[in-house]
Amino acid sequence: MKTALTLLIFTGLFAGQAAFTQVKPPMPLLAAPGAIHNGVAAANFGEIDSSRSYPDVRSFRKKFGLVIPATNTSMEHELWGLIFANQGPNGLHGVGLHTVNVITPSPKLETEADLLEYQKQFLGGLRSAVDTAKLGQPEYMIMGMSLEHILSGIDQIRAPMKVVESHSSLKWATWHDAAPAALNKFGARRIGLLTPFDKKGNESAKRLFEDLGFEVVSTFGFSCANAMHIAHIPDWAKERAILEYLATDKNNLDAIVQCGTNMSLLDITEKLEPVIGIPILGINAVTFWHALRENGFTAPLVGGGRLLREF
Repeated sequence: MKTALTLLIFTGLFAGQAAFTQVKPPMPLLAAPGAIHNGVAAANFGEIDSSRSYPDVRSFRKKFGLVIPATNTSMEHELWGLIFANQGPNGLHGVGLHTVNVITPSPKLETEADLLEYQKQFLGGLRSAVDTAKLGQPEYMIMGMSLEHILSGIDQIRAPMKVVESHSSLKWATWHDAAPAALNKFGARRIGLLTPFDKKGNESAKRLFEDLGFEVVSTFGFSCANAMHIAHIPDWAKERAILEYLATDKNNLDAIVQCGTNMSLLDITEKLEPVIGIPILGINAVTFWHALRENGFTAPLVGGGRLLREF
């Protein structure tokens, strides 16, 4: 019943929206008289061939739309970091991000009531964010949100995404698809979860991965009371959580999995994977890996851990 109610509310937010249209060649379309010099037609400049469409000069290989909460200051930074770290001929030169925010004006997460209000804000703000993203004409979308933080169980998570995908007419990379794809690459079944969530959020995260067929052996959450503050969790605390509470001999894990897109983990992944001997799968790197591989970018990538280098 709860899943159906969430979907009903969410679907209603998209009712009555006009279909999106793509701008077609010529691109760029120039107003008469074309290129101008000192306010008049530029002599001998000629014309930009209007029989073809020129690509976006920064995103000429692929333009990704990225949807994140307005309080998220980490995910876009990490994705651009991966792009800039892999600019070689077989890398990500020509790949761009068109990022839009979902307005979440009350990011408190101290109580269950706060979490329900945050859920309402995020799901309610998706319509506007998707509409805004489409204005930049992305070719593929990335969901930059740990939906398991605000929704419980794979069915509740998939329901609003189905509406989003239909509304946008684009394919999306989501954490609940990317994470199992990554874990399966390593043959990982026993996992530990690292999150910025409180007890309830960790229970939802645990349920998601159990729904997906994995054994969640241990969880560690920082219980952040404000969504914006997640970006301020210090790296030493993340390292300690991994080394002392998750990647232990007793737990005998196949992988560490990190939820929460505002909790940066790239540097930790690069530093600790060689130490603990198992993959560390952070949500930002993994979701971007999935988006890239789904769009034909198959070359090994640096700066994002074993997953991006090996698969």
